Amino acid sequence: MTVDSDRDLEQQIDEWRAYMGRRRAVHDADVEELEDHLRATVADLVTAGLRPQEAFLVAVMRMGNLDDLSREFSRVHSERLWKQLVLAEKPDAPAPGGSRRDLLVMVGCAAAAAIGIKVPELFGAELATDDDIFYPRNFGLFALVPLAAYFALRRRVGVAVIGIMVALFTLAGFGANAYPLAEDSQSIVLTVIHLPLALWLVVGLAYIGGDWRSDRKRMDFIRFTGEWLIYFVLIALGGGTLIGMTFGVFDAIGIDVGEVIEGWLLPCGAMAAVVVAAWLVEAKQSVVENMAPVLTRLFTPLFTAALVAFLGAVLWTGKVIEVERDVLILFDLLLVVVLGLLLYAISARDPTTPPRLFDRLQLLLAVVASLIDALVLLAITGRITEWGTTPNKAAALGVNVILLANLAWTAFLLADFVRHRRPFEHLERWQTRYLAVYAAWAWTVILVFPPVFDFF
Repeated sequence: MTVDSDRDLEQQIDEWRAYMGRRRAVHDADVEELEDHLRATVADLVTAGLRPQEAFLVAVMRMGNLDDLSREFSRVHSERLWKQLVLAEKPDAPAPGGSRRDLLVMVGCAAAAAIGIKVPELFGAELATDDDIFYPRNFGLFALVPLAAYFALRRRVGVAVIGIMVALFTLAGFGANAYPLAEDSQSIVLTVIHLPLALWLVVGLAYIGGDWRSDRKRMDFIRFTGEWLIYFVLIALGGGTLIGMTFGVFDAIGIDVGEVIEGWLLPCGAMAAVVVAAWLVEAKQSVVENMAPVLTRLFTPLFTAALVAFLGAVLWTGKVIEVERDVLILFDLLLVVVLGLLLYAISARDPTTPPRLFDRLQLLLAVVASLIDALVLLAITGRITEWGTTPNKAAALGVNVILLANLAWTAFLLADFVRHRRPFEHLERWQTRYLAVYAAWAWTVILVFPPVFDFF
């Protein structure tokens, strides 16, 4: 082979390796093994008389597509899934320095989160009482500052990024505590809801290492969000079982541990779990990557069927959606879940594969969700026109406008994709860049709404 041929072949192998590396179902060690096999096959084909580029294409075709390889590796290395559920693959093998450091950083940040939630009680705040609004106001800060610190340490972000994060967390603390809001104020409820969203996107700044211009890293953060949620729910289910058993066994001997559980175990465990779940996502990515797409494919058709049935019932009966706070919250949660299903499916999809049936199902889900969102908007607008606006109604109106814009344009891009009119990357870029809209809206509700509505 000539020098140019060698260079071209190496470039093709590098591209193939990069493509394989994007699919975390195949580990780095597996990629190396496959690359050795690929190179050996290419060498044999070149010896048989093929040109290097031809030999490469033939070798890749003989190896099969990536999905077949993933299934084959799952069959051959089925014990790997269980090894991923423990801290190290071999009990007697020393952990790498990076893994040990990550573990120590996680333990430190989780401990700080668990301790931090109890510190305000030293100054008179009450965690377990209904009449103290300090904790609801600041829940997002207690939960997400340690998580942002974990990623800042893990990613070794620069001083400038740390400065921006500190400024944003300080601004959040001001917005949550500086305004003179009564206990029954609607603005308090809106702050409690929107502050975690605003701060979660600040955590995203730490997660991507300050590289906010990268669409790929923002998509990684979207993927991380879905995986973190799965791990957090699993930890919560396990923690709930542990708490129930603890209460039961102590109650059997006449000891009431309710105050300890309510005052210490629940809040401290919940705060620590926020960091632990993130660490598990980072350390055990391939386990959740096998579960999350399955859950997405399971619930997407179910939610689609439910929304289609609801839309059909509205059209059949002609009934208008009631504009009550609980109803609006229910619909907004429903639309957020739908958007979450779309987002995670987009983040987990290989952008190079052609349109499939599942993409058409997602298109139907986006269209139906957009129509329902439009009905909710009509109902909200009519109620505001008739009775005037309040912080709750204004927030509901804004959220539904933002969701409708995202869902409608997502449906448009999906329609173009399934008709082969534009590549899938356009849809990815739209979703990652729309995160800025959510951030701007969350900060607006926290900082602007209270004074605009006279702190009501």
